[in-house]
Amino acid sequence: MNSEIKGICPIIAAPFDSNGEVDYDDLYNVVATLSNNGCGASTLFGIAGEYYKLSDDERKKMVEVTVKSCRENNGKSIISVTDHSTEVAVKQAKYFEKAGADCLMILPPFFLKPGAGYLYEHMKAIANAVDIPVMAQYAPEQTGVAISPETFVKLEKECPNMIYYKIECKPAGPYVTNLMNLTDNRMKIFVGNAGFQLIECMDRGAIGAMPGCSMFDVYLDIYNNYVAGNREAAIDAHNKLLPMLNHIRQNVEQIISFEKRILKKRGIIKSDYCRKPSYATDAYFDKLFDEFYQEMSARYNW
Repeated sequence: MNSEIKGICPIIAAPFDSNGEVDYDDLYNVVATLSNNGCGASTLFGIAGEYYKLSDDERKKMVEVTVKSCRENNGKSIISVTDHSTEVAVKQAKYFEKAGADCLMILPPFFLKPGAGYLYEHMKAIANAVDIPVMAQYAPEQTGVAISPETFVKLEKECPNMIYYKIECKPAGPYVTNLMNLTDNRMKIFVGNAGFQLIECMDRGAIGAMPGCSMFDVYLDIYNNYVAGNREAAIDAHNKLLPMLNHIRQNVEQIISFEKRILKKRGIIKSDYCRKPSYATDAYFDKLFDEFYQEMSARYNW
């Protein structure tokens, strides 16, 4: 990879047609939209990408389409290794590298809650198996598995390509500061959790965020103003986003559903179908969503 990954690197929503089949044309379009509008990378198989609802054949094809779209639209791809077996995860990592991924993200195994030593060895084995940069994801709210900052620091020291860290614990800020202090500010950290704490964590040293993909331009507005020194404009844009996030992100299946609804309303995908089990909304919730959407749409010309 020729340059550092930083900035806004959204999680790709898995687009399905109205029959629940993967729409690969829409997948290509989502990635192209992110790449052509200045995102730092497009991230495949994130937690909000419904990776756990895909077949092996679908995942393979989605990797091919994502890499192709990134290459044809001057973007970068991050592909997440989500397998719970270390042996299988290593094979997947090698396959993703061979397929053309620019970076790997590791979601540490969490089924049956393996101990800290096993998690460390799992991540180290994947990093040692490939030459491309690797990112570790820390999402204890979704996985129920805790990982100490010292574990990531050890990986950073022992694996030269273990470069990036996606932090989405709650609260994220002190954890980010611990990582930066323990590594003399070397850590390259991305914010998760839909970017709720984006401003704070960038103040603490984060280099970007990995939110959902439907409102990528809002996050770019926040990030670009922040790095340009326009702090008040960044905070203003972030404050305008928070009511929408607070409404649609009360659980993971919920934000997956509304991410797709936004993508469809913006004409980026044709169908907002979510594979079941999925989130069931109601009329009042939809009314509030429409009000927030109109505010965001007017501000960003959707």
